[in-house]
Order: sequence, then structure tokens, then C-alpha cells
Amino acid sequence: MAYKFIDNYREQGARKKLVAQLRDERKIDDKRVMEAIGRVPRHYFFDETFWKQSYKDIAFPIGEGQTISQPYTVAYQTQLLNIKEGDKVLEIGTGSGYQTCILLELGAVVYTIERQEKLYRRAKLFLGKMGYHPQFFVGDGSRGIPGFAPYDKILVTAGAPFVPEVMLKQLKVGGILVIPVGDEQSQKMVTVFRVSETDYERIELDTFRFVPLVGDQAW
Repeated sequence: MAYKFIDNYREQGARKKLVAQLRDERKIDDKRVMEAIGRVPRHYFFDETFWKQSYKDIAFPIGEGQTISQPYTVAYQTQLLNIKEGDKVLEIGTGSGYQTCILLELGAVVYTIERQEKLYRRAKLFLGKMGYHPQFFVGDGSRGIPGFAPYDKILVTAGAPFVPEVMLKQLKVGGILVIPVGDEQSQKMVTVFRVSETDYERIELDTFRFVPLVGDQAW
């Protein structure tokens, strides 16, 4: 991937159109999420050859069998998290780092883990050049990052066969976990609220298709 930092009127206009599409057609109604998406130049995460694809509402391959998520999916998951300034957020699956940037733009303190070392190194280098500085980790994200728990919010950006118990235990009381759960073909977006030390409330929402979450507590 070539790192070229060019954000001219064409790219800014395309980003505004994407935000309008997410708001008007996809019914994303969280103003702060829309503003964050409007601030992050998604084309930076693409080789210049594919810039025309960067503001389409589609996922796109980034190598290692992974994708940069569809903008609608990023907005949908982020809206469910209800990020507050200073929230401590665990992101499972750094990937390109685009979702990470959206979380940071919302004022979250982000701990992000990626299983693929090549993607981890690329995202760490690239986000640093952009001026974003989450805490990066490489390893099995299905186990979470217990050494820095508990978290206000946990976001999983890959499809899991079940909600890992280990993740639930890393969530603060009052915290929110967002995770796609299903088989390897499709998943339901699941939001889990930790309402007490022992009790959780689970809500199943719309159907999506993610790359699989791979690890000891997943596929």
C-alpha cells in the first residue's frame, strides 16, 4: 500500500456524499458518528489505484484474507457502542485501522489487537503517520486483552460462533459489547450490556457478513 496524504476537494466531496448516504439512505442517526466518519479520509487506507472505490459503501480487500469494513458497517457498530469522551475501548481486529480512527475521533481511549502480524505492523506505522496513537497489540483477539481490563466498551470486527465468556468478564458493569455472532456465512449483530457483576442483557439485531474471528475462543 502506498501512503499518500492527499485530501483535496474531490476526496472531501466524496466523503461528504458518503456521510449523506449513510444518514439519508442507511438511517444512521448518530450525529457524532457521522462527524467522525466525515473527518477520517478513508481513501488514505487504499492504494492510489483504488481511490475511486474508497468512498463507495462497500468492503474492500486489504490483504491477509481481511477487508476494510463497509462504511455502513463501521457506522452501525460504532453507533451501537454509544462512545463517550474518555471511554476505554477494546477493539478486536485492527485490520486496516480505519475503525480504530473513528473510535479515536469520538474521544475513546483505544486498545486494539490484530492477529495478523503484517496487518498489525502496517496499521501501527500508518496510523502513527496520520497522527493517531491507540495502544496496539498483536495476538489472539478472541481472548481480549485481560491485562488492561475492564473496558467501558468492546467492539469485535469479525464474525464469531458465540460470545466469548472471556470478553464478557473484561467488560465493566454498565459496559457494552458489540459482536457479530453466527456461522461463517452470516451473523447477527449482537449487543451485550453488562448490568451487574453476574448479569448481562443480550439483544440481537440485523444480519451482516464479516470475515471470521479466528482464535482459541472463536473459529
